[in-house]
Amino acid sequence: MARFHPKHTFSTKIITIIFLSLSTFIAIAFIGNHIFHSSAHLSVTSNWLDIPYNTTITPPPHKQHVVKNKTPQRFLSATFADLPAPQWNWEQMDSAPVPRLDGYAIQIQNLFYVFSGYANLDHVHSHVDVFDFRSNEWVDKFDTPKEMAHSHLGVATDRRYIYIVSGQYGPQCRGPISTVFVLDTKTKKWDHLPPLPFPRYAPATQLWRGRLHVMGGGKENRHTPALDHWSLAVKDGKALEKQWRTEIPIPRGGPHRACIVVNDHLYVIGGQEGDFMPKPGSPIFKCSRRHEVVYGDVYMLDDEMKWKVLPPMPKPNSHIECAWVIVNNSIIITGGTTEKHPVTKRMMLVGEVFQFNLDSMKWSVIGKLPYRVKTTLAGFWDGWLYFTSGQRDRGPDNPQPRKVVGETWRTKLCLS
Repeated sequence: MARFHPKHTFSTKIITIIFLSLSTFIAIAFIGNHIFHSSAHLSVTSNWLDIPYNTTITPPPHKQHVVKNKTPQRFLSATFADLPAPQWNWEQMDSAPVPRLDGYAIQIQNLFYVFSGYANLDHVHSHVDVFDFRSNEWVDKFDTPKEMAHSHLGVATDRRYIYIVSGQYGPQCRGPISTVFVLDTKTKKWDHLPPLPFPRYAPATQLWRGRLHVMGGGKENRHTPALDHWSLAVKDGKALEKQWRTEIPIPRGGPHRACIVVNDHLYVIGGQEGDFMPKPGSPIFKCSRRHEVVYGDVYMLDDEMKWKVLPPMPKPNSHIECAWVIVNNSIIITGGTTEKHPVTKRMMLVGEVFQFNLDSMKWSVIGKLPYRVKTTLAGFWDGWLYFTSGQRDRGPDNPQPRKVVGETWRTKLCLS
């Protein structure tokens, strides 16, 4: 039988205590090291962790965003301004001989006269290209007068003579001039008419009841909206008066509007207040961005020579001076520019086709263009809606303007 030795038992206990203490220390060190490395890994990869949907994570104070009404913060899509519309089948025709921005156009029967415009900000055109809707070909070209403006014109026709009013002379952002010309489309000869009382930039212009009416536009600095309204009696390309007559001012000034006469009423549609201005001190009048307000206002001049307010467009729209046609007692408008993007503040182009029914006085969105585009030049022939030229978007997901084009497109237009 083994005997119990107190001294030996005491030594064993001491050794056991030391062993357990050392084991505990090693375990604590191991766990601490593991926690340290796990924390470092978490700080890098926490965005990839699977977190239950009902877990709330609060970011550090310096990363928190203050959001009014406790609504989630989000950025609007770059295509937020597109309105729902049917997708149309477009057929591409022969492109215009040159690309054009802020060009102007007049249709007389099957011939489509396309005037001047920018090739780019540093180069402007000074000629007319002619498209024949019967042959679907560009069939003619001739020069404009050396003194005539190159862009932001006012244009109107009596189906033989084309009146060219004021506009910007030269490239970049030069100011407007006051000269007025008339083209005899039969002889291709140009003549002068009395100049406007003041230069105007992209004024609304139309022939109505034997008088050439010029309204609104931008003043000499390109930016300040003008409310002035003048008229001049004309017949067969000649002025019947020596000076312009002052008429009732337009309710809202500004350039880049459609001006249309139909059913013996004069309509002014869309437009904007403000535009680019020349950079102070720039020898080339380099364009400098300014604040613009695009609107969809519609006004009609009635028999009493008073302006009547009509239902506005489905969205604010500008750069539509020659983007319209008249079909089945409706005004059809193609493309344009709308309000700036609320986040990026960039210009946004329009890709819809709008219809204003003159019987019901109601607007509708009836189709889509092949792409968003401003300053389209529109025509209509034998059931086909045409448009050419302008400045198109950067792609389906980016409505900002980019490339100046000369492309020509058409689609069969079927109105309900």
